Amino acid sequence: MAKSGYAKGANSGHVLTERPKKVKPSHRKGSASKRTLLCRELAREVVGLAPYERRILDMIKTGGSAADKRIYKFAKRRLGSHKRALAKREDIKELNSKMRARAAGAN
Repeated sequence: MAKSGYAKGANSGHVLTERPKKVKPSHRKGSASKRTLLCRELAREVVGLAPYERRILDMIKTGGSAADKRIYKFAKRRLGSHKRALAKREDIKELNSKMRARAAGAN
């Protein structure tokens, strides 16, 4: 935001020419590369699910009225945070839907 040159007000401060921000590697944080995604997918295919992930998958399959809440609570205990638990629940749900679609396509 451009400075006005006044001591008070919304744009207070000495008038300067703003220099462009340097692009840092930390600005990319959180976005995985194509190679990383491919490696993770391959590892999941080869290794399979962890025991707690299999249990979550079983909870999804059996369902029930409060399945989502139970899955969330279980995942939160295992993974330690709200965000990770929600992400894992959605990940396993997506995996389940893909498995069901593959099974339906085979028949």
